[in-house]
Amino acid sequence: MIQIRMIIDRLTRRIWFRAGLISLFSVFIALAANWLAPVIPYDFSMDIGAKAVDQVLGILATSMLAVTTFSLASMVTAFGSAAQNITPRATQLLIEDHTAQNALSTFLGGFLFGVVGIVALSTDFYGAEGRAVLFIGTIIMISWIVLTLLRWIATLTEFGRMGDAVRRVEEAACAAITRHDGPVAIGGDGQPPIPVGATAVTGSTTGYVTHVDLDRIAACIRTMDAQILIVGTPGAMVDRATPLAWIDRKISEEESSRIATAFSVERERRFADDPRFGMVVLSEIASRALSPAVNDPGTAVSVIAAAQRVAEAVLDKHSDKSGGASAGGYALSLEAMLEELTLSIGRDGAAIREVQGRLQSMLGSLARQSPAARPMVKRLADEAMQRARSSDISEADIARIERAHSEAFRTSPGASAV
Repeated sequence: MIQIRMIIDRLTRRIWFRAGLISLFSVFIALAANWLAPVIPYDFSMDIGAKAVDQVLGILATSMLAVTTFSLASMVTAFGSAAQNITPRATQLLIEDHTAQNALSTFLGGFLFGVVGIVALSTDFYGAEGRAVLFIGTIIMISWIVLTLLRWIATLTEFGRMGDAVRRVEEAACAAITRHDGPVAIGGDGQPPIPVGATAVTGSTTGYVTHVDLDRIAACIRTMDAQILIVGTPGAMVDRATPLAWIDRKISEEESSRIATAFSVERERRFADDPRFGMVVLSEIASRALSPAVNDPGTAVSVIAAAQRVAEAVLDKHSDKSGGASAGGYALSLEAMLEELTLSIGRDGAAIREVQGRLQSMLGSLARQSPAARPMVKRLADEAMQRARSSDISEADIARIERAHSEAFRTSPGASAV
């Protein structure tokens, strides 16, 4: 059942699926006008001539073809701009944007509605009452298109821009954290040691783990009366020799294959069940902004703020459990997520005071929010501080960063300096 829901979820994210569905619905509405004709009074239908409907449908079909082409060109341009100026990984979220998909699908549906209506009128498919129903349907379709167009115009003002991309990545990471069913570890990788004498379960392909069907694994484990340790968590790169999981006893090849089918392995990582991927993409955005060709520390500062909100979502979900249940629910590690961000930003922004100061403030804030996380974030802050000292930066800026570092981790709460 989980696999079916995942397939349906993936299908509904495809732009062609939404466009095809709305297009079929529009064609159905255009043809259904003749079947709804008996509900229209004859006197009302005589007031609407075939020419009036035909002219409106002609304008609708012509304009919607142009708007559809323009919208598609705008989307492709935004995808290319995001891949070139932000990070190619962010385009996945732009492609799956519901507003963009609804706009393109509605415009395409309006075009098909107009074409089908014109063809049906030219073949005398409608009677007088049918033309009246078609006219009412046309008015409703135009109203729907106008509302969609207004929303699309508002979306286009920021679609694919830097702030929009950072927000989408942040929201995707937080949504993945919310969906996570296993325990949350503050430090380390959150995985207990591999049992002695355990049997490895391996897959049959090379790629990234994108989803783990815990319900299927739980059913298999109950049948085998065994314990499992999942190591092929979403985001992990695996191959045919890499263990996906460990079973605490000997199992048959058939049992191993059944468990392996619970792991979805694809060519690319996905945001849905992989919170670390969101942090990786945020770090990529910050690193590109800090490159000499771009030199945009402001974007890096915005990314750090977004990453702090993601880390706070992990803290909110944190529990004292260090391991999963018998189904092997895998742990989400805050340390691993923060390392993805701080190592790249600490390296690429080592000589930029604003970035280093904000990074120290962010880590200090997390330490104050969670005493359990303090040793881990303090270590990351010390590493970033060491990179700053080793960089080509003035003594005055080093002093400011050191002051931000000391204020961020002082015992009494207070505002951090930058």
